Amino acid sequence: MVRVRCAIYTRKSSEEGLEQEFNSLDAQREACEAYVASQRHEGWGLLKTRYDDGGISGGHLERPALQRLMMDVDEGRVDQIVVYKIDRLTRSLADFAKLVDRLDTAQASFVSVTQSFNTATSMGRLTLNVLLSFAQFEREVTAERIRDKIAASKKKGLWMGGYVPLGYEAAGRTLTINPGEAGTIRIVFTLYEEHRTLNRVAQEAERLGIRSKRYVTQSGRDQGGRVMSRGHIHKILTNPLYAGRIAHKGLIHEGQHPAIIDAEQWERVQAILTAQSAIPRGQRNSGRPTSPLAGKLFDISGERLTPVHTQKAGRRYDYYISQSLKTAAAPGVKGSGWRLPARALEDRINAAVRKHLRTTILGGLVPNATPQTISDLSIGIECWPLIGAQD
Repeated sequence: MVRVRCAIYTRKSSEEGLEQEFNSLDAQREACEAYVASQRHEGWGLLKTRYDDGGISGGHLERPALQRLMMDVDEGRVDQIVVYKIDRLTRSLADFAKLVDRLDTAQASFVSVTQSFNTATSMGRLTLNVLLSFAQFEREVTAERIRDKIAASKKKGLWMGGYVPLGYEAAGRTLTINPGEAGTIRIVFTLYEEHRTLNRVAQEAERLGIRSKRYVTQSGRDQGGRVMSRGHIHKILTNPLYAGRIAHKGLIHEGQHPAIIDAEQWERVQAILTAQSAIPRGQRNSGRPTSPLAGKLFDISGERLTPVHTQKAGRRYDYYISQSLKTAAAPGVKGSGWRLPARALEDRINAAVRKHLRTTILGGLVPNATPQTISDLSIGIECWPLIGAQD
């Protein structure tokens, strides 16, 4: 009699109830053990190694226990995988096809305790594909229903969970103000109204000892409480939660939680951010001049020149400046380096490249060419946006 080495795989999507002495994983394993025992006359024997994934979705294959199980299958240590239901193994047809290919390669199969078929027969494969189609359909319908529920709840202004921002504490489906942290948020908004630059606000926030929100992850790790970066401050300034609103899929809804920043100050800050933005918020292609020489220029000290811009009286001014000027130690302290007007520099380089093409490249391509011939050949070059090329 051929010995069939059986491994039991169990899975539960949520962590709820896993702390109990006899949980869902134990119930699945008990049923599978009984099934393997009933097939002892066929040579089935149970392996002692446990393969349990608790609190992990079946919508993907990135599960530690499943990965260990499939590795053992690949190495020829498992002949039969036993599961309580097929959706414990996977809910995706695409993932199922990958698993079946690996099982076929290893000359192994799997069987479901509550569904009478196995992948060793053609009828079993057909039945399994039909059942998996319904399982995937159910998963997708459930996901759509959850997305619709979240959208409807946010439209009503409800807090639907996730990372709790600085200034608030979670309270069911709404948020309550954390008085100490709310003061920090008001300081950040006031600083930006005063200085109008994120770099200066970041410097002032560090000087005042302002830190990000501290929290403990589900694994028990203590995170946060760090110095706020420029990007962190920008995220705070653009978060409509602080004005008592909820954002979802590009739409803003009135929230049921209290506001930390009044509507007038919120609108003033958004107007400043829009005016200071290099690209208008919400637009990918603003039509404004790009910086085609970014990353290609260096000053006399070997420092890379960085594109920057300023605005005055509604007019935009673009420059390439040395890194030492951009990262000056403190506001008001002048660093040493270059500050070159961008458009004038780009125009001069553009003209120099075109001149080189006319006199050198085209002249070499057309031996004994007259000036008129070279002039005719260079007509297309006049419209060639060479400076816009990346390399």
